[in-house]
Amino acid sequence: MQEPRHRIRADHTASTVTVYQAYPPEIGLPAAREGRFPAAWKRDRMTWIKPSFLWMMYRCGWAAKPGQETVLAVEISREGFEWALRHACLSSHVPGVHGDRAAWRRALQRSPTRVQWDPERDLRLRPLPYRSLQLGLSGEAARRYADEWTVAVRDVTPLAHEIHALVGEDHLDAARALLPVERPYPAADDVLSGLRP
Repeated sequence: MQEPRHRIRADHTASTVTVYQAYPPEIGLPAAREGRFPAAWKRDRMTWIKPSFLWMMYRCGWAAKPGQETVLAVEISREGFEWALRHACLSSHVPGVHGDRAAWRRALQRSPTRVQWDPERDLRLRPLPYRSLQLGLSGEAARRYADEWTVAVRDVTPLAHEIHALVGEDHLDAARALLPVERPYPAADDVLSGLRP
């Protein structure tokens, strides 16, 4: 079955969805240890969450890029995730969605969340012909993410390193078997009706 161009694929349960972020150890390790973001995590800045594990690996270079050495799997409530989607605006102007650029700018200023669609990645981090979600959270959304929606935080850096090593040895089936299972997110079509280019 062919993948649609824009789809949310995520590891999710009946009540939670897992998203990924990468941080320096001084933020990532306390967050994983305590199961919540430490006071040093800036709640007044925009933060981007990614339901795609491999897109996170592309972004952080398998946890090797400076400042992104600790990869976190953050389990958040589906209620919070869907609130973020309902209050989102596309991160760039799309004429068929927004009309004129001024209308998009106004929507962007009012929205606490932003949707960006980036090419999904394969195990070698090459772009695929379909896109995955990145969700930017600012203001109220960032505070809710850190202090209300977060259910659990796990350090998945060792998993990232293990999969990367298998890919480097060309053991792609073994690497694929370790990937988190990401399925289409239910009910996303309704929420995303105005958030696809």
